[in-house]
Amino acid sequence: MQPRYRVIKTAILDAIESGEMKPGSQVPSENQLAQQHRVSRMTARRALSEMVDEGILMRSQGIGTFVSDSRPMSSMLEIKSIRDEIEQRGHRYTNEILVLETSPASDAIAQRLGIDVGEPVFHSIIVHCENNLPVQYEDRWVNPAWINDYLDKDFKAQTANFYLNQVAPLSQADHSVEAVIVEKDIAQALLIKPKEPCLKITRRTFSRGAGKATGTSAVVSHAVLFHPGSRYRLGGHLEF
Repeated sequence: MQPRYRVIKTAILDAIESGEMKPGSQVPSENQLAQQHRVSRMTARRALSEMVDEGILMRSQGIGTFVSDSRPMSSMLEIKSIRDEIEQRGHRYTNEILVLETSPASDAIAQRLGIDVGEPVFHSIIVHCENNLPVQYEDRWVNPAWINDYLDKDFKAQTANFYLNQVAPLSQADHSVEAVIVEKDIAQALLIKPKEPCLKITRRTFSRGAGKATGTSAVVSHAVLFHPGSRYRLGGHLEF
């Protein structure tokens, strides 16, 4: 007879393999699994923790546990402001602000920010340029509960990433990197051909300062960054 935590793991794997649960689907909580399988919460926690460690599931603090995307994920060593990157190369930084507004949260954005669907969120789209050539299309959503003056800032003078890290210092981040063909409007903004591949970085940032009332880190922003593949690469240096 299988240990009870393995029974839970098998049930979740079966649901994933059958298509009942897809990448991004939320997994039942520890309490729900404990009730469904008539086990202790500790047993349910072990099943989920092992599947997170195995890369099958991913856990978002304060939100829940979700089925991971099965594609390989590249690692990034640090998060820098795109302006800092450009100026450290001795090049000229400029940007173009395409959108700076308040809009209702869609299902996807509400899930990423941990808020209710339809709640107002701050939305910005900014194209960052190096020597007048676009190198990043930044599509960002910010939770007004933690950053209430976001729309009032001059993002010509400082990047959104720099400002957010000043007022809500980064404590955690999750991100993914993939190669994509972008929509026509993004290709036009980046001054690339419609079929030219781009690097897409999806990043969600947390701040312990934003969640200090509860003693936990809170989601501050969710950003999707597009870089022309011919103009941008990821890398870093490791010492062991």
